[in-house]
Amino acid sequence: MMVTLSHAADTQSISRVLRVNPLWREMQTAGNAVNLADTTLLHAGPAFSDPTEIVRPVLNSAKVALVFNGAAQDFDEAEHLIFSGAITLEPAQDYDVVTPLAAVVSSKMLLHCIEDDSDGNVKSFSPINGGNGPAPRLGTCSKAALEHLTWLHDSLGPVLSQVCDDGITLLDIAADSLHEGDDCHGRTPAGTRLLLEKIRPRLRVRPKAEKYLSFIEDSPSFFLNLWMAASKAILLGARGTPESSLIITAAANGRETGIQVAGLPGQWFTAPASPPHGAFEVDLPQSRALGAIGDSAIVDILGFGAMAMSFSSAQQKNLGHFLPRDGLSTGALLTSSPHPAFAELGLRVGLTARAWLASNRQPLVSLGILDNAGEVGRLGGGIFEQPRSLATDCVEALATNA
Repeated sequence: MMVTLSHAADTQSISRVLRVNPLWREMQTAGNAVNLADTTLLHAGPAFSDPTEIVRPVLNSAKVALVFNGAAQDFDEAEHLIFSGAITLEPAQDYDVVTPLAAVVSSKMLLHCIEDDSDGNVKSFSPINGGNGPAPRLGTCSKAALEHLTWLHDSLGPVLSQVCDDGITLLDIAADSLHEGDDCHGRTPAGTRLLLEKIRPRLRVRPKAEKYLSFIEDSPSFFLNLWMAASKAILLGARGTPESSLIITAAANGRETGIQVAGLPGQWFTAPASPPHGAFEVDLPQSRALGAIGDSAIVDILGFGAMAMSFSSAQQKNLGHFLPRDGLSTGALLTSSPHPAFAELGLRVGLTARAWLASNRQPLVSLGILDNAGEVGRLGGGIFEQPRSLATDCVEALATNA
């Protein structure tokens, strides 16, 4: 049975979500976009309790980020700055930034700036997708990773700044990509191609255009980072709705998974993060799997990704056997309302903690599985089930604050 919202605050928050039209407006450094200090780095998921709790892939990305930023001369100095407390790591979503897997954001990195077309106060941000190779999200620390990060921000980033200045709509890309078999998280090649069709005419006139075009063409997940930020912006439309249990933040940091709800913005509810249930693509023991990690869970909690796997036969083939029983119907049964931009598909969006608690299902997230040693990067992919205790804690806190 599909969700029927019984609480007025949840109904109000969903109506606010449905009004958001996210546009890619510009590129800005994190220092300018969210006033990020040079001594602060942003990571996926809830906060780490102590520097010693930072998982190795995030630590690796943080070290690369500090050398890129000019705060450290080498990776050893960068690690010392982190453990000494001179550099702090904070949750990206506390800044309305979403970052994939183990990727870390520093003040000099460029971010996609996503803005609601009708309310300029609703904004969210994401770093540039690293494509293939030693991408920041994979959590490896090497000279190659540093060189790739530098190219992304010093070469590709400024070009991207010049192709989005009129605003690029994203809802239409997501809808069309679902029609073509994407799920807008674990599978985004159609979305990337559709995005490229919009920006290609402007890219062609730039010096070295073919290099930039080739990079995006060869990066099937390029659209994901934009859609992560768009998903965050859509949900931020409901932030601050009193008593609402609509989940507006969902993420994991490799140790803990966490959510926030619209009625209690800024308050994390957390639980231990187990590794996603999936298959390795490399010959390593299962013990090397890192716990769930990444801000990309925001996509699934909105209603895409694993919650929309029924639209993607390719994802069903890749990950369907890791779903719980009747998992393909979870998204339709847990989410709150049809979205007008996806009317032809019948896609529903918006997960409330109250509806979750009233059901016998758990929200599903499709995630990459990273090497907890930070040596190999991606090990494979799988499905993560959000712990039910998160919903229980949210609903109890809302009742206490009522």
